[in-house]
Amino acid sequence: MGCGKSTVGRKTANILSMPFLDTDQWIEEKEGITISELFATKGEAYFRELETECLKELLKNVNLPTIISVGGGLPVREENQRLLKQLGQVIYLKAAPDTIYERLKGDSTRPLLQTENPLQKIRDMLIDREEKYLAAAEKVISVDGKSVKEIVGEIVEGKS
Repeated sequence: MGCGKSTVGRKTANILSMPFLDTDQWIEEKEGITISELFATKGEAYFRELETECLKELLKNVNLPTIISVGGGLPVREENQRLLKQLGQVIYLKAAPDTIYERLKGDSTRPLLQTENPLQKIRDMLIDREEKYLAAAEKVISVDGKSVKEIVGEIVEGKS
């Protein structure tokens, strides 16, 4: 969440002349409503089921290799970690809580951050998710203080 997955994914796909897919966008198109509306009307548990369904569909129907950007909560489920690894190399774009907060403050499209203290919510989520992110990832790239170009360069050149 807020680490640049979609932006970096699109740019990397462009440079490598590969297709790009964003799981949140896939879910919004499938359901015909935004992620915020999904959370409000059907809840987080339903959304998480859709994320798993998306990964299963990708394994069946997507011509790989494809650059795939996933929502920040998707790797939390062990089943999703396994499915991600089946899809290919998983890269964790790691950002500090302050970096994420600065990028997302004022963004009303993030349902989990609509709290009195979004920075604390980000900190709590990262603490809860870090171990799962690391379990899913083959490679970790710190994004703090880096431009999109620098991050994409690390991915394309295989540096970490």
